[in-house]
Amino acid sequence: MPLYQEKVKQRLLTLTSCAVLLFSFAGCANQSTKEATANVAKQTTPPNILLILSDDHAWNDYSFMGHDIVETPRLDSLANEGVTFSKGYVPTSLCRPSLATIATGLYASQHGITGNDPSRKTPGGKKGDEYQQLRSQIISKIDEVKTLPELLKEKGYVSLQTGKWWEGSYQRGGFDEGMTKGFPKPGGRHGDEGLKIGREGVDTITRFIDKTHDADKPFFVWYAPFMPHSPHTPPKRILSKYEKYDLPESIAKYYAMIEWFDETNGQLFDHLEKRGLMDNTLIVYVSDNGWVTNPKQTDRFLPKSKQSPNESGVRTPIIYSLPGTFSSQLRPERVSSIDIVPTILGAAGIEVPNELPGLNLYDELASGSPINREAIFGEGFAHDMVDLDDVESTLLYRWVIKDNWKLIVSYDGENVSYQKYHDDFLVSPRLYNLASDEHEEVDLAQRYPERVKSLMRELERWYTLEKRKVL
Repeated sequence: MPLYQEKVKQRLLTLTSCAVLLFSFAGCANQSTKEATANVAKQTTPPNILLILSDDHAWNDYSFMGHDIVETPRLDSLANEGVTFSKGYVPTSLCRPSLATIATGLYASQHGITGNDPSRKTPGGKKGDEYQQLRSQIISKIDEVKTLPELLKEKGYVSLQTGKWWEGSYQRGGFDEGMTKGFPKPGGRHGDEGLKIGREGVDTITRFIDKTHDADKPFFVWYAPFMPHSPHTPPKRILSKYEKYDLPESIAKYYAMIEWFDETNGQLFDHLEKRGLMDNTLIVYVSDNGWVTNPKQTDRFLPKSKQSPNESGVRTPIIYSLPGTFSSQLRPERVSSIDIVPTILGAAGIEVPNELPGLNLYDELASGSPINREAIFGEGFAHDMVDLDDVESTLLYRWVIKDNWKLIVSYDGENVSYQKYHDDFLVSPRLYNLASDEHEEVDLAQRYPERVKSLMRELERWYTLEKRKVL
């Protein structure tokens, strides 16, 4: 194992011990100190914000998460110096709805963007007029909600979109500048020109940072590179490091893509350091959904990962770094990407809209106090949207985690594509104890029927279904 990996592991073990000690004494915290911490963001200059979104990246494929082969030294450093939640989640394990959630702070069932595309069974096919009209209708849903760039304008933030962006041009998301031209322009399905970021350098971002900083404006950068997402085409200089292992070619390429992605983050971190901006820049890291590489086929994933409600589909580390404000912490609580928008708004000193369901974690990040949350929720829909006005039409899963118990419930929503990834899992409710079974190998639903009923009630309290039936 490389030396830096061993150091990172030792550091995280130390942080775990500190976190346990911290939480045991949290109840003795001085109230006036907590109130002072709560007002920090409002009293200081709003921090710059860099939001980093990995694409199709398994939750445990980082060296700071204990992987023995994958090398992610720059993210390791960020995790070591920031507040790291090793048990983070995205509510939906499909890229477009997951990214829409991160951009709006709303669940897919709230913003209505539940799938990637219209139904491939649409008359006339994907090139037909009706299909194209449906694509435009899906994009128009972003116009009906407030996005993070729009909310940040209150404090004078200037925003930049790069990388993955499905909802038309960058202007449709409220960004001031951006790379993605968007549908219906050529290549405008999910990023077009934006997908060059990272793979072809990060100069677009560094120039934007320089320009906004020189204008004395706080910036918000959406960095969502098409990485490690397929096509897995890493540079030979990185791929050769993984070819020495006894790995299938598809896995070696995926691992090399992760290290390449990590390199690009380092380029951004180095630029912030060079400009003296690191201490006043909030960096948030999350992946849009999980991924498990098919060892027999390049650029393909296995079931129970992408599009799945299982841990390999919805779990991701989530990191918040704001040096000088957040101390180094490895947090044991479960958090969600639904918290990212309210937490960023909290750091910027902006009032969080009441309709946002996530938690503003800013005070807890700054003070180290425990997070008051009972459960984490998620939902999974089919890849293709069938009825754009009925979010239940393609609902396949809902899930909840409470007290280390995870319940996955399957529903009878319509699914016209990717059936092979779902057929074996559209079954009766499944129950797992994540404290002892984080890979969800033992279904305990039959053994603990009362626990299943209790968690089913939690899902009903989250929101009630009108049409879908439990399988």
